[in-house]
Amino acid sequence: MVEVLIAVGIVVALFVGFNIGGSTTGPAFGPAVGAGAISKVFAGALMSVFFFVGAWTIGRRVVTTLGRELVTDPGVFTVETSIVVLFFIGGALFVGNYVGVPASTSMTAVGAIAGLGVARGALDWAVMGEIAVWWIVAPLVGFWVSVMIGRYVYPTINRLVAIDSSEGALVELDRSGAVPVPRAGPNTTRREFLGTVTLVTIGCLMAFSSGTSNIANAVAPLFGAGVALNPLILLGSAAVAVGALTIARRTLDTLGNDITDLPLTAAIVVAVVASGIVISLSAIGIPASFVIIATMAIVGLGWGRATRTVTVSEGIRGDTKPTVSVGALAADKPGETPPDIGEEDPEEIPTAADLFDPATTGRVIVMQNVVPILSTVGAYVTFWLLFAFVW
Repeated sequence: MVEVLIAVGIVVALFVGFNIGGSTTGPAFGPAVGAGAISKVFAGALMSVFFFVGAWTIGRRVVTTLGRELVTDPGVFTVETSIVVLFFIGGALFVGNYVGVPASTSMTAVGAIAGLGVARGALDWAVMGEIAVWWIVAPLVGFWVSVMIGRYVYPTINRLVAIDSSEGALVELDRSGAVPVPRAGPNTTRREFLGTVTLVTIGCLMAFSSGTSNIANAVAPLFGAGVALNPLILLGSAAVAVGALTIARRTLDTLGNDITDLPLTAAIVVAVVASGIVISLSAIGIPASFVIIATMAIVGLGWGRATRTVTVSEGIRGDTKPTVSVGALAADKPGETPPDIGEEDPEEIPTAADLFDPATTGRVIVMQNVVPILSTVGAYVTFWLLFAFVW
């Protein structure tokens, strides 16, 4: 009977890993896909590899944290309770993936475990409080840093990077030798190639960071119940790979195209801000809210670019006094870099709707709060009923 329950638990854990792959691939590689740097299939492949590396190395520590330290009595993790916890994690994440909005796997998993801990009176409130505070602070930091960059220094960064997307393939395989060698495409400039490599490298770093924190969300309950860790990491990473190559296409569209128009320079800015915050949180042992931070960085940069305030000098519009315009970041065009503040052509100034989609943003923010709440409340009510009337 125990073997059957463990088998059921592993199946549910695989379902969770599948949804983690779908949920976290978008924030890591959505900017690169949206900028046309790599394809969705290649993004999924990179996510699979670097997630596994992060899970196999640093991820073990986070598994121990969620499986042993978040609750004061690790004995609450039985095979039966682990299955229920994983069910709520996977179900809540599936809701987010189904509507194309990547939910925070860390918030969803910790919420489900917290629901179990509260129902059993075994939640470590000090640990939970510390995690919750950082979950509030980190996305706000990512948002406002990105807003300031988009509003005030984006043109300068764009001039320094000067990356434009050329026509044709970015990289081609040179098959003249015995072993195919990747080389820059015929129209690819050196700056474009180096900038794209930087962007994809940052995405790989974010995928690695996701593996260090998110593998615990799929396997920590079973590890707490006594299942060996190494096989769990292998199985969980394989399930993430399947999700990254399939269901992640919806979240890649949402974060790469629907929220804001991301040229290559903007995509690099988003990736740097988000990965920097995620790595900093991981360094102090906090399960990072990977999706929320990356999404808010995208939203912040889009809003900063769309609401950039400029002073239009006298004579441009025939005004007798300088005027202020909203949505005054000039659109990024191939071969051009944005002008300095005060030098924009008013006829080429896009509106906020051109750069930033409020409807999509609202859907993302709502769902990223609803999904963890579903997981937490659902787990608490279920365990309260089970412990009161069944177990």
